[in-house]
Amino acid sequence: MSETAAPVIDRIRRRLDEVIDPELRLPITQIGMVGDISVDEGGAAEVQVKLTIEACPMRSRIVQDVTAAAVRAEGVTTAEVDLHVMSPEERAALKEQLRAGGGKTNPFSQPDSLTKVYAVASGKGGVGKSSVTVNLACALAEQGLKVGVVDADVHGFSVPGLMGITAKPTRLDEMILPPVAYGVKTISIGMFVDGNQAVAWRGPMLHRAVEQFLNDVYFGDLDVLLLDLPPGTGDIAISVAQLLPDSELLVVTTPQAAAADIAERAGALSTQTEQKVAGVIENMGPMTMPDGSVLELFGSGGGQVVADRLSEQLGAEVPLLGSVPLDTGLRQAGDDGAPVAVSSPGSPAGSALRSIAAELAARGRGLSGRSLPLSV
Repeated sequence: MSETAAPVIDRIRRRLDEVIDPELRLPITQIGMVGDISVDEGGAAEVQVKLTIEACPMRSRIVQDVTAAAVRAEGVTTAEVDLHVMSPEERAALKEQLRAGGGKTNPFSQPDSLTKVYAVASGKGGVGKSSVTVNLACALAEQGLKVGVVDADVHGFSVPGLMGITAKPTRLDEMILPPVAYGVKTISIGMFVDGNQAVAWRGPMLHRAVEQFLNDVYFGDLDVLLLDLPPGTGDIAISVAQLLPDSELLVVTTPQAAAADIAERAGALSTQTEQKVAGVIENMGPMTMPDGSVLELFGSGGGQVVADRLSEQLGAEVPLLGSVPLDTGLRQAGDDGAPVAVSSPGSPAGSALRSIAAELAARGRGLSGRSLPLSV
């Protein structure tokens, strides 16, 4: 390397610090993806990039981002990327770095975890629980938080479709790198089945699926993790309480009295699992019509009823976090894989969901009330 090339190469490396791996969401210079860099006298640069696996689905984006970053360095006229694949030893070092020296563990159950974990529950199906989960996640990510979603509704998975995710997770040996959409790292059993195949699993397999999502999927350091639970109080709801003892419940209901009665049971499960109920969200609430009249298709007040009953039953305040009005835009956005909270933030449903997300974001994360593994 000539004396004149050395400063240019240093400037290229500094520019490459800005390139974020699309799956790991870390600078490529921090995770061993950048190899040798050379620059000739005319300013033509060549950057060696080491992909985690040969079939990396994001290789074209990585090449594009590295090329764009390199040519921004002073003294560089053109840049080419020389793609390689990490050796088994380099991959092992990366996995150890990502796991911070730990084994296959659930990072969100550790006493020092700062991630706020919300399990989104409902008493019955069809109340829009998955839509609420996805929109809250995307709205939180848009506010700058690091967010992950686990689609724990194994039999009725719908999160990939609602977020427009078609990519498969990347396997780094036994570690799984989740796809990212709208800034949200997402995992679902739907990413591992072909077509619209049904998942016919019973209790132990359901527990193992959720456990693997928490142990084997690399989410990194999250501010918020949302789990979309199946309706009711069955195996997965109990498994989540066991695997994530510090998780809090978000109970979704419609205004309808019958739905409110069932939703109350979902929240009351916390008396057995010792989870906190973070709040109630009313979906499909009263809708304001163009002429100013209000259409209460599913009635009104059910969300507040659930919040009041749970507050009395649990002996602690359970707030009604908000009411999301019935909005055809919410349904259409879900069908399009473009969550309404980000695709149409000013719409009635989008605005309500963003307001709820803002309230959750304001709660922050911390170690208050946690038992830390300290010894004298």
